[in-house]
Amino acid sequence: MTESTELALLPTKETALQVFSAPQGLDPYLKKIKDELDTFVPDVSTKKGRDAIASMAYKVARSKTALDDVGKALVAELKEAPKKVDAERKRMRDLLDAWKDDVRAPLTAWEEAEEARVNALHERVQNLRDFANVSGLMAAGIQVAIDNLESINVGEDFAEHEAEAHRVKASSLASLRAAHAAQQKHEAEQRELAELREKQAAQEQKDREERIAREAADKARRDAEAAAQAERDAVANREAEAKAAADRREMELTLAAERAEREKAEAMQREQQAKADSERRAAAAVEEEKRRVKAQADAEAREAAAREADRAHKGAVNRAAVAAFVEGGMTEEAAKQAVKLIAKKAIPAVTIAY
Repeated sequence: MTESTELALLPTKETALQVFSAPQGLDPYLKKIKDELDTFVPDVSTKKGRDAIASMAYKVARSKTALDDVGKALVAELKEAPKKVDAERKRMRDLLDAWKDDVRAPLTAWEEAEEARVNALHERVQNLRDFANVSGLMAAGIQVAIDNLESINVGEDFAEHEAEAHRVKASSLASLRAAHAAQQKHEAEQRELAELREKQAAQEQKDREERIAREAADKARRDAEAAAQAERDAVANREAEAKAAADRREMELTLAAERAEREKAEAMQREQQAKADSERRAAAAVEEEKRRVKAQADAEAREAAAREADRAHKGAVNRAAVAAFVEGGMTEEAAKQAVKLIAKKAIPAVTIAY
């Protein structure tokens, strides 16, 4: 800055922030400019006077620019300060985060291992629980499940879940044994029912055959009696007509023989018809039995499907209830126990809507 272009000295770099931050901090500098302006006497009558006025105005403008430049440089320097502060803050955060991760690494590894251990125990306990699911198994298959479950040793390797594992194993074994007994009873009943049906079918067949035999015997007897009666009638007629001409007697005998033959043929036809009718009735009875057995099997299948659907629905509702309890802050085991007690109606005035 030279006196020829500016009217006032500028704030030093050390005092610039204090000057610009203080209320009316530039007043001392502005006063120096104003003092010089007050002593200046403008003269436009001469070229020298006019040049002096222009020079003074230029000095004022230069003073404005110089003071503003000081402020602008100060602002630029102040804007750089937050960037430096933020950079140092980031470096500090990153370094402390790394230190935090390093110092917590053993605990984090232990927590992950503990979580894996607990999950493995839960899975083993659930495996004990899953043994009770024997849907669709015959009695022999259920016995295999019982043998496999009994062979599993529940000991200290279940850690804090050992007591629960004992309870679950005992519960699953109880369920399996009950299911085994029920399935054995069901299979025995089915075998007995099949035997009864076979015996009934055999008896019905025997009754039909005996009835057909009786009907055939009765018909043969009636036919024999009819033939004998016809013969007697012929003899009587022959005796009554003994005096008739020989050709008449021969004709009558011929007619009698033809009639007997025709009656015999008709009797044989009736017997064949009766046999055909009997066979049709037997075939119809067999078909009716097949339809009845199929209808019963279909009904049992629908009942089994309905029971399975009801079990699956209740299971889904119970799992949703457990999840809601857990989300509400309960442990998973406590939530399961609560749902189990409610499902058993062991909690007064509390039910699960299925």
